[in-house]
Amino acid sequence: MDQNKNYWRKCGACKSEIYFNSVYQGCSVSSCRKYAYCSVDCWSRHDSIMGHRSAWAEERFSPKCEGNIAAENANPRRKIVVSKNASRTIHANKNKVPRDILIVASKLKLYVKEAHDLNTSGNVMDKLSDLVRSICDEAIINARNEGRKTLMDRDFK
Repeated sequence: MDQNKNYWRKCGACKSEIYFNSVYQGCSVSSCRKYAYCSVDCWSRHDSIMGHRSAWAEERFSPKCEGNIAAENANPRRKIVVSKNASRTIHANKNKVPRDILIVASKLKLYVKEAHDLNTSGNVMDKLSDLVRSICDEAIINARNEGRKTLMDRDFK
């Protein structure tokens, strides 16, 4: 970092300086958290350009000194919220979910016919849909145990 710099960052809109140990505004949208704004007006300018659907300015505090920046970057905080009843919640909600077919029948039948020269029974779609639901339920438990609300490929083990 520049040795002569006596401020933390510059405003993302007006480029004025935001000093250490001061209040600044940040965007509530998680993908916009890299910018800092000196006032709500500057944040509003950002919001009008980005067009977030439901966003607000969050009041935050800049680091107390330049040394805190390195410490924050070296030890990022990760908030993990684990649901104690993750599997119980999934099984309780199963009764409310419609039991639709989750497999595209025409695509599966075409694959089985072309790859293995077999026909496909109509009951296969129901059984495969049940298997997909079961695999998804296990992956959802893995995601919730890691404190996420987003199902990812790494949750399928």
